[in-house]
Order: sequence, then structure tokens, then C-alpha cells
Amino acid sequence: MPPKSTKPKPAPPTAKPEPTNPAPKPLPTDLPIHTFPTAASFSSFLSENHKTLPGLHLKLAKKSSGIASISAPEAVEVALCHGWIDGRANALDEKYWLVRYTPRRSKSMWSAKNVATVGRLIEEGRMTDAGMEAVEAAKRDGRWERAYDGPAGISVPGDLREALEGDERAKRAFEALGRGDWYRVLHRLQTGAAARRKERIEGVVRMLAGGEVEGRRATAKVTAKAKAKVSSSGSSQSFRIEKKTLLREGRKDGKRGVAKVKKRVERVDGEASLSGAVSRQLRPRNRVK
Repeated sequence: MPPKSTKPKPAPPTAKPEPTNPAPKPLPTDLPIHTFPTAASFSSFLSENHKTLPGLHLKLAKKSSGIASISAPEAVEVALCHGWIDGRANALDEKYWLVRYTPRRSKSMWSAKNVATVGRLIEEGRMTDAGMEAVEAAKRDGRWERAYDGPAGISVPGDLREALEGDERAKRAFEALGRGDWYRVLHRLQTGAAARRKERIEGVVRMLAGGEVEGRRATAKVTAKAKAKVSSSGSSQSFRIEKKTLLREGRKDGKRGVAKVKKRVERVDGEASLSGAVSRQLRPRNRVK
């Protein structure tokens, strides 16, 4: 009989540790934290404190928590009624969101959505004197007319489109922008003073022609059309430009990383301009103030 193997037996698989809930985020200390079960309770609080309080962090219970709480849309309406404005919502823990609310500053821009909401609140007779003061101030200095659209509702204005037609390089750069940079360009124009609009458009075209957006390198997008063309070409390399991979290649060897992407892009008829946009993505610059 052959001798028995002395090879040690593999250890039995260990049980996977039970998932643990992430540690709760530390609470901010710059402003007081408040919770309100209803819109009426929040409105009553602001009626008494809107002039003296520099701001607050509002805890909004998530719908899944089952906790009685004012909702996010209700809180925004109450804030507008009293001349306040909301900030970005951040998840606090499994049960709450945390949103910063502060009095609206004198130069704070208005969104088109909030302008429409205020119009309805005025009709309903809910606006307070403080809220109307913020509205009248915005109307006096032109901020009311320059209310900006959100990413879903904004569109390319005709004067910008005409200016881009006169600069092929800027036009291609604009068409290759990612969604975020595309919105920043249009937001810059929409919120600017009417007297300087022409100057702003000329500045935008110059930035795009130089591969920049707001003083930094633009972020490129990859169109579905470009992907489809490469797939149909029978190339062994897929034209899926993954952001993390490209950034990693660019950090190791910027020229080599850009060259690889450029070769892929140049295989696509009519889409070679994307190579320059991707190379800009690999070489970010600091924002110029």
C-alpha cells in the first residue's frame, strides 16, 4: 500500500463576521441642532428666532424610521417664508438626515424652483415680513430675474450656441464635457449680470478652447455613440473608459496613460476630439480664484 500522505488538511472555512453598522458621524458644533415634528412647530420657532439665530442644523427623520418629523419639502417652504435657506442634506445615521439652515445672505442666488415656490406661498398668504424682505431685495438687485435652473431643467442658450459655432475647438470641448462641468458652464452664464453677459460668454469660449472650466481642467464624457462605433469596428479592445483606471494610469505615467486612451479614441471616426478631453481629465489643475 502506498504511504499515507502527510500533507496537512486544509483548515475549515471560518465564518464571516457579522456586518456591523457604521459608526455614527460626529455631530457638528458650529450651530445648534433641532428637531421639529411638524411644519407648524418649525415655523413657530423661526418666528421667534429668525432675527437672532445665525442658523441651525435641522434633523429630519427618514421615512423608513417611522419617527414623526417635518419633511424636507415642508422645511424648505417654512424657511422661505421666513427668509432662510437650506443647505445640502447629509445622512447622520440610520434614522436621520442633517440639513443646515441659515438666513439668506444679501448676495445669495435664487433657484427657479424656489422662485416658483415663493409665488405659491404668497398666494397662500404664508409669507412673513422677513420672507418678503428677502424677496424684495432680490428683485431690486436683479437676483430674482437671474434665478437659475437645476441640472434637469437648464438648456444651452442661443447666444452661447452661436459663440461656440465660431470656435470649433471650444465647441468640441463643450460637447465632450461631463454632466457636472456642462452644468457649471451654463450656471455661470445664467447667474451672471445681464450687463456682462457678452463678456462672460467670451470668457467661457476662451476657457473651453483652452480645455478649462472655471479655471481648472475639464472632465470628459464618453458618448454612447462613441462606444457603439468602437464595438461595431471589431476591435479587441473595448472602448469603455473607466475613470478610476485612467486616473491610476495617469498618475503612474501621465504620457503613457494619455497615449493609450488617445489610441482608443482615434479609432472612432469623428470622435477624435475626445482624446484631448480625456487627457485633460488626467491632468487636473487647481481652481483659479
